[in-house]
Amino acid sequence: MKLPHTVAISSITRGLRVTTSLTASSSFAATRCLHTTKPDRTTWAVSDSSPGSPASSASPVVSPVASSQAPVLSCLPLAQVLRTYFITSVSSSPLLLQTCLKTLRAMVDSSSPVTSVEKNPLLKLILRETFYKQFCSGTSQAEIQRNVQQMRSIGYSGVILEYALEVLADAKISDTAKDVDIWRNGLLQTIDMASPGDFVGLKWSGLGPEALQLLKQQKPPSALMDDAMREVCTAAAAKRISLLPAAEETTTLPTFHSWCLNLQKDYNRGHSVVYSTYQAYLKSTPATLAKHLSLAKTEDFTLGVKLVRGAYLASEPRSIIWPDIGSTHAAYDALAEALLKKQFTGLLQPLHGSHAFDFADINLVLATHNANSVRKAQSIRAQQAAQNDSLVPLAYAQLQGMADEVSCELIMAGKANQALSNGKNVDIPRAYKCTTWGSMEECLNYLLRRAAENKDAATRTAESRAAMGAELRRRFKSAFRLI
Repeated sequence: MKLPHTVAISSITRGLRVTTSLTASSSFAATRCLHTTKPDRTTWAVSDSSPGSPASSASPVVSPVASSQAPVLSCLPLAQVLRTYFITSVSSSPLLLQTCLKTLRAMVDSSSPVTSVEKNPLLKLILRETFYKQFCSGTSQAEIQRNVQQMRSIGYSGVILEYALEVLADAKISDTAKDVDIWRNGLLQTIDMASPGDFVGLKWSGLGPEALQLLKQQKPPSALMDDAMREVCTAAAAKRISLLPAAEETTTLPTFHSWCLNLQKDYNRGHSVVYSTYQAYLKSTPATLAKHLSLAKTEDFTLGVKLVRGAYLASEPRSIIWPDIGSTHAAYDALAEALLKKQFTGLLQPLHGSHAFDFADINLVLATHNANSVRKAQSIRAQQAAQNDSLVPLAYAQLQGMADEVSCELIMAGKANQALSNGKNVDIPRAYKCTTWGSMEECLNYLLRRAAENKDAATRTAESRAAMGAELRRRFKSAFRLI
């Protein structure tokens, strides 16, 4: 059945936008770097160390499944490998990408029966089999659930599901009650389609222009908004689904965290129904996180932490962000390590007067396409499992259609650990894909908005293309018994 397209879910994708690097000797041995804009080569570049910053994470980390017999990308269907190779071949070229985005925008906006996506069946079929299938999970409930099941069969633990249609928070004309209703209904529909253990992505600003103004003015949500937020939280809790609100620019960040924490106090008891997003590229994040950990400990609730690098480099004051990408990598890894170990160490220090070992109960999502960061987290988890330490509930998140080599490495590591456990305590990584659902037109509009916000990040996919090319060559040789 077709679902009504009245939804206001946005994206954790802003926090997940990254670029990748790949060495010739390993499918993913090099560090990936974030971001939305072309870096300043003198400051915003990968470096081994940065004065006044934590140790850099630029050095490669050995793959936990490097010796595995099964190639990492062998778990992907051939059609997906081919499609990813084609799309990354386009996106890794700035000229091709710009031409492609302009063409897609013209198709979406066209009313001509020849060039309109919705009116030309052949054009619609081509786009469905390429861009739509690459990044989106479907239009109908049956199609979405079928595609999600296929992801689970590959080895993913679940999905982060979000709807492509957004309430545009900067719209000049709005009806607050209608905006809130669209947001509520969309999230409830998405929760209905998700399975226990899945996540649902959202934005508080998706509640409409009035919500965005309240966020900027550091005010609480209106009674109408609060009712909708709590109805969504109650529905998610009843189905054992977690909500991942996406952080935006720092102009709204204090209120964003306030809204998240107020809901966590009521809903996060032993399990995080609501998370909050922490952007590692902000110098203020360690102190913010320490403050929230102290609050969670004092008020006895589980702090849901989604750790991202950040995606607003172009619009934020440069002074509030780490001076280079190496420092951001190091900050991300240092925070991840402290959270995984539940220890105040390195960048993460307790509030003045707090006891250093008085750590709150947490649930953690590492939302990153950075292979080194993922491997470092796995290494920590492996050591903890070997020592029979208590493990923080952890999920890894990447976007559908991107960083499959990182996601599949997690899947293969999980399979290898499970096969070799022999009753031992081992860590089985939980990998999730963030996937969008909606009609062709809704999803293309959604993807075009994301690409416009992250033009430079979209071009940094040459390494993923190389990984897919290597996998295609391996399969070709294997088919003709050349290996």
